[in-house]
Amino acid sequence: MQRALVIGHRGGIGAALAAALTARGLAVTGLGRAEGLDLTRPESLAVLGTLDGPFDMVLMATGILAPPGAQPEKRLAAVTAESMAQVMAVNAIGPALVLGQVARLLPKPTRSVVAVLSARVGSIGDNDLGGWHSYRASKAALNMILRGAAIELARSHPQAVCVALHPGTVATPFTAGYAGRHPAVPPADAAANLLAVIDGLTPADTGTFRDWRGDVVPW
Repeated sequence: MQRALVIGHRGGIGAALAAALTARGLAVTGLGRAEGLDLTRPESLAVLGTLDGPFDMVLMATGILAPPGAQPEKRLAAVTAESMAQVMAVNAIGPALVLGQVARLLPKPTRSVVAVLSARVGSIGDNDLGGWHSYRASKAALNMILRGAAIELARSHPQAVCVALHPGTVATPFTAGYAGRHPAVPPADAAANLLAVIDGLTPADTGTFRDWRGDVVPW
């Protein structure tokens, strides 16, 4: 039986991914705050050391738009050091620490997938609107971290696929206050879209940034 690790399995997209993988017959392990993992507390990543691999798939479905009580900034003048640091901690630093430990959880001789949810607004090349500075910067940082992780992982796990994925606009509490510009899809549909993309990836695709249709997103 194949195994999957879903980090952030209690969120809207994470829960849908875990449910879809379970329906496929995979043995799914969920990891989040309830299990002791808090991306803002580096010491809590010790919980990863309690997991026994290998996992054929590791999915990270974590992130925040802004700290509680705050909103994504429309202007650079609205950026505060404290708020930006919190967004970076959750969206970039925490995932970097997780990715630093992921190699030991993967099989070496067979295909495996490490997929991290990013966002199109983290694309520097696609940014024509500005705004949302902390969130954009954190996802751009995540993309660079993912790219570096893919290069490192390929050296020890040549069959691994390590990618950043943009799920589109998904109808969850995460996006509830910002829906309107783009049609939102239910989490179950988003999960199905993302898994369809993952199904079609090969080791040659490692280190890329894809959207929910499988199209390459510019860095």
